[in-house]
Amino acid sequence: MDGNAFAQFVPLILIFAIMYFLLIRPQQKKMKEHTKMVEALRRGDKVVTQGGMIGKVTKVKEANELEVEIAEGVRVTVIKHTITQVLSKTEPAES
Repeated sequence: MDGNAFAQFVPLILIFAIMYFLLIRPQQKKMKEHTKMVEALRRGDKVVTQGGMIGKVTKVKEANELEVEIAEGVRVTVIKHTITQVLSKTEPAES
């Protein structure tokens, strides 16, 4: 009877394993990559926000904020994690 009860849980265990490898694991990997991208932002990077605005990072502020220039002379403050894509990176300054 114990073997029969275990056999009933095997499909549930397999479904969970499939869900983990097809949904949960890739999402965690994507979150890690986004966090790494956001932490690497610096002045001069051309970025896209979640709202679809394209601009150039003019200042990396403390906490979680960036100052982004979306047009000449128009600067807005955005939360770092609202950056969805980096279009072009600046080269690090030589020491």
